[in-house]
Amino acid sequence: MKACVLLAMTIAAPPALGFELNGAALGGSEAEVRKSFPSAHCQALQWKSEAADRRCDDSQIAIGGVKARVTVYLRAGAIQAFDVSFDSAERARVAKHLRTRWGAPLGEAVESISRREGEPRRIYKARWEKGGDHAVLTAQENRKRATLEVWRGGFAEEIYRVR
Repeated sequence: MKACVLLAMTIAAPPALGFELNGAALGGSEAEVRKSFPSAHCQALQWKSEAADRRCDDSQIAIGGVKARVTVYLRAGAIQAFDVSFDSAERARVAKHLRTRWGAPLGEAVESISRREGEPRRIYKARWEKGGDHAVLTAQENRKRATLEVWRGGFAEEIYRVR
């Protein structure tokens, strides 16, 4: 009886996947990027960075059925990060999809930032972490584009650091 309950709990649990997008996961290869995003254009990074040496861009992807654009960053042949942008009106749909893939976010909130003039800015943020890997979904109300940023280690601090 206990074995059946344990088996049922295992089957019902959400998958313990790392951060991946359409089959291309952090730590994966450029070949995985090309397989997951066949129309991606890959090239050497146009500036010097410790975080990445190549990038692949594709403007024709879907995440959870939502049209999006992606940039994948690689270092020494391994995926270090990806940035996804999509219509902010689809934020709830993308967040729901990510929950089914990555589980519940560690943090989720709508922040309100006051301004001297006009109404406060309201920004939705959801954050996931798995070991040294991070993901943040951000959508500002009344803006056209929302973003999903996923990275390993210190990528976010290093990518645009001037050398």
